[in-house]
Amino acid sequence: MNREGDTPRGRAFVLSEHIAYAIGAVVSKTLLKKDTGNITLFSFDKGQGLTEHTSPFDAVVYLLDGTAEITIGGSPQLVQAGQMLVMPAQVPHALHATESFKMLLIMIRGS
Repeated sequence: MNREGDTPRGRAFVLSEHIAYAIGAVVSKTLLKKDTGNITLFSFDKGQGLTEHTSPFDAVVYLLDGTAEITIGGSPQLVQAGQMLVMPAQVPHALHATESFKMLLIMIRGS
């Protein structure tokens, strides 16, 4: 389920507990969607990923759990829980779950 209405308003919550893993799948849950950008939680089961693509906007990825191989501009790197990176606009990137992982994706529209 990917409903923004499930996001708690006005009270603290634990991001990593707000989305579950699904066997053999990628799960996404939109926390906030506005004209100016989106905040989305993802969980990736081991072996799952997103194929190479580009975005017209910078995107911030923060790993909550596990380890991901994130390739930006052809250069792969391992990103672990507690680390974040900025995926630059217009640069091809891909994600692969070397183990199950959860991440927060923040995309802000604009230049």
